[in-house]
Amino acid sequence: MRVLLITDWNPGRGGAEAYVAWLHSGLKAAGNEVCLLTSSAGTAGDGRADQVAFGTRNVAAQVALQILNPFAVARVRKTIATFRPDVVHVHLFAYHLSPAILFALDGVPFVMTLHDYKNICPTGRKLLPDGRLCTVRAGWVCCGNGCVSLPHWVRDLVRYPLIRAGIGRASRILVYSRTMEKAMTAEGLAVEYLPLPLPPPGPGFVRVPASTPLFLYCGRLEPEKGVGLLLQAWARLIPEVPGCRLRLCGAGSLHAALLRLAGELGVGDTVEFLGWQDPVQIERQLAETWALVAPSLWAEPFGLVAPEAVLRRVPVIASATGGLGESIVPGESGLLFENGDENGLARHLVAVARREVFPNQLGSESCAAGLLARHELGQHIGGVEEVYRRLKGEG
Repeated sequence: MRVLLITDWNPGRGGAEAYVAWLHSGLKAAGNEVCLLTSSAGTAGDGRADQVAFGTRNVAAQVALQILNPFAVARVRKTIATFRPDVVHVHLFAYHLSPAILFALDGVPFVMTLHDYKNICPTGRKLLPDGRLCTVRAGWVCCGNGCVSLPHWVRDLVRYPLIRAGIGRASRILVYSRTMEKAMTAEGLAVEYLPLPLPPPGPGFVRVPASTPLFLYCGRLEPEKGVGLLLQAWARLIPEVPGCRLRLCGAGSLHAALLRLAGELGVGDTVEFLGWQDPVQIERQLAETWALVAPSLWAEPFGLVAPEAVLRRVPVIASATGGLGESIVPGESGLLFENGDENGLARHLVAVARREVFPNQLGSESCAAGLLARHELGQHIGGVEEVYRRLKGEG
């Protein structure tokens, strides 16, 4: 089968980019002919992209290009004419490629995977400026509560009808978490749940927890990820359990502010900022950490870091609302606290550091096995191929 994958490839290589990379390689391994089209605003598929459309991170240019990117539309049309796909699978598009590309797919059946809340929220996070979860539909309220500026909101009066109309043209809409299924169903979208694939631990992976309490954060250093909350809770842990260490793996706009905050809280000497780490480096960090901490303020659409840790029997301390909680069995593979609850997070950190829970720093073996079975790559690829075959038949 000839499959055209289309996605923005954002800088930072988050969960959506990781998934598309797995899908790309998995479909090829299954014998399909695959073409990947991305924008140039990120890393263009880390070398995987066969076709690259112009995209930019320039905010002024994005005002227009996030509504209609003519370069992307032209590239999509040309790729369809030359590659002649049986099926198109669209992923992220609202950031750089623009919703206009969805109207360039006439005559070719396409399926869409929704990776975040961007199609129903102008910030893409469903998170209020004060860190509380947003529970209302997008509209004038987004400007009134300070989520977006008035010019942004006015621009989106044009942009969001195009996004909704474009998504409405998809033959099938997939999501890979129950959290996203619930959120999109509430907005009137008919979506289908298909569990995300997860690669198993590397063949050389061995858990050897550090001799003293060591905690790990892996993810972007952005407001919705709750790293500031983690540092606040960490500052409460250190006086109670001296000698603990925290490693932060990731990059983002808050790096300097978080470094400063750690100093102001008096815990700078216990926190290591390691920057962005590749999957091999992350696995090395997971091998010795006592627990992974995922303190997201927003309701993560899925949250890859939690299940990746559970698969390696690393206990996870995570916020409960959102996709993170779907991968964790409290008391067996991790501990959950309410999003934004500093007290709850601090209590869990103390409990792990004192060995009151997970005294051997090991999560449940049965939880890891169950998670791996649910998210096996071959099973996922088979499910996606079945969706493609049906679309091709319908076309």
